[in-house]
Amino acid sequence: MEKLLAMKKLIFIALVLLFQTSAYAAIHTETVEYKDGATLLQGYLAYDDSFQDPRPGVLIVHEWTGIGPYVERRAREIAGLGYVAFAADIYGKGIRPKNKQEAAMQAGIYKKDRALLRQRVNAGLLRLEKDPRVDRSRLAAIGYCFGGTTVLELARSGADVRGVVSFHGGLDSLAPQDAKNIKAKVLVLHGADDPFSPPKDVAAFQEELRHAGVDYQIVLYGGAVHAFTNPDTGNDPSTGAAYNATVDKRSWEAMTRFLREIFMRRKRGEESEAWERKCSHC
Repeated sequence: MEKLLAMKKLIFIALVLLFQTSAYAAIHTETVEYKDGATLLQGYLAYDDSFQDPRPGVLIVHEWTGIGPYVERRAREIAGLGYVAFAADIYGKGIRPKNKQEAAMQAGIYKKDRALLRQRVNAGLLRLEKDPRVDRSRLAAIGYCFGGTTVLELARSGADVRGVVSFHGGLDSLAPQDAKNIKAKVLVLHGADDPFSPPKDVAAFQEELRHAGVDYQIVLYGGAVHAFTNPDTGNDPSTGAAYNATVDKRSWEAMTRFLREIFMRRKRGEESEAWERKCSHC
């Protein structure tokens, strides 16, 4: 009897593993080299290769540590929703900070030079647009921490994207008047107790977008501090940055609803209706 139960358990585990493997087998990933002027960059592309028609493209921007396992996982998850996901490289090929000091130094370069930051993120958007699988009329950008700051600067640059999403990003602007350039809808997912982007920054950001007539949403998550989506951050909120599993899930769901809203077509007969039928559950 024990042998029979053990055999059934092994069969069950094998079936689960087979299902998980088949579920992710269609997600193709690759590193992609591209340039911003003379600067060589190395991004990460992910898409569902079982689907052939053009589909919306989502640009993803990394935290201050640069492209790594975390943002690559997010790219695969975005691809699993039916989009072409491209993780842009802001720092340059081979520049991957190894500690907080190096990360602060690299991020500081671009936070001080917002024109360079906008130029670098727009280079990533251009690379995404060039992908033959992408419907260039339906683009969005999401970013985490430093990446949240970056996608907001992308919007302020006047980039032709339908929406941007900031996860626990910096909301400050060196040129708040540039909000008038924003064409995108804006979704900010923010920890209510984030000490690195406190209530005064949230209020100033809200006033900036309100004054410019931007379509925006700000969601504040009670009890959440900085970096609430990243398990590698640890679980001690007293440090100012900590993972929050509940808020991670809630913010991800808010983003998926937002992407559905901005990407679904409202007129019959337009292209990519097949994609909409496939991804209506996303």
